[in-house]
Amino acid sequence: MTLTRRHLLACAAACATLPAWADAHKPLRVLVGFPPGGGSDAIARLLADKLKDVLGQPVVVDNRPGAGGQIAAQVLKAAPADGGTVFLTHDHTISILPQVVKNPGFEPARDFVAVGGFATFVNCLAVPAATPAASFGEFVQWVQRDRAGKSAVGIPAPASTPEFLVRLLGQRYQIDLTAVPYRGSAPMIADMLGNQIPAGIGSVQDFIENHRAGKLRVLAVLGARRQAALPDVPTFAELGLKGFEDTPYYGFYAPAGTPQAFIQRFSDALAQVVAIPEVRDQLTAMGLTVGAMTPEQLTTRERAYTAVWRRIILDSGFRPQ
Repeated sequence: MTLTRRHLLACAAACATLPAWADAHKPLRVLVGFPPGGGSDAIARLLADKLKDVLGQPVVVDNRPGAGGQIAAQVLKAAPADGGTVFLTHDHTISILPQVVKNPGFEPARDFVAVGGFATFVNCLAVPAATPAASFGEFVQWVQRDRAGKSAVGIPAPASTPEFLVRLLGQRYQIDLTAVPYRGSAPMIADMLGNQIPAGIGSVQDFIENHRAGKLRVLAVLGARRQAALPDVPTFAELGLKGFEDTPYYGFYAPAGTPQAFIQRFSDALAQVVAIPEVRDQLTAMGLTVGAMTPEQLTTRERAYTAVWRRIILDSGFRPQ
């Protein structure tokens, strides 16, 4: 059969209207709101490497660090809703930032759509090996005795869960703790390893490798139970600080209006990837509790967590800035 010019033009027009995700040669961009070297970056690169095989197309990680993921979220909002861009993020950018920043430049419920979740995790307090505290109780005593009741504590982003934890720890134990914000966990940990700051609060996956290497010590974790990756480390609830048992989440989001066919395809691919024993083992070793979430399950998890933190933020007296 001979194709006429008319047939060729019709074919070209049809191909031009295909969504980006239908083009196996077009890379899928994964936005990450934190710099290379941190926990979120390591997770993104692990998943991207496996997603490319399941999806059958290139998957590239695009780091857009700054403002606790706010910059990456704004990039996502501006991206075409064609299935060409997703955003790997955790609770801070989606559930916390919109409540603590007056004009974040995005509204999750309006501007984004959940495309799949894959894990929950907990935050923790860690100290450099040079800090003379082998337990959280010893850390409090050290601050009271040797530092005149004052200490700086690094946090990976301002107005984040770690910052509110710093506030509550100071109030609960009557010590003057000052949260020092960084642009992500990687520079914070670098300062901790260089003994430039005596403590830091971040996610378990940020600290776990240096804890195992003896360079940092994780002293306490949030959550309702001890972590499999840190079985000897107590929870803050065990130490008397309750109210932080609800665990944050990790998930992928796309711009609002992204085709449902892409959302389903990506969600299915993500579920396949996190079911791979090698991937599950690596994520678990990073301190994550692994479990695929459908878009609907991720949305439910996000809304519940947002509601918990709305109360905590209001009770703290914090005012959006």
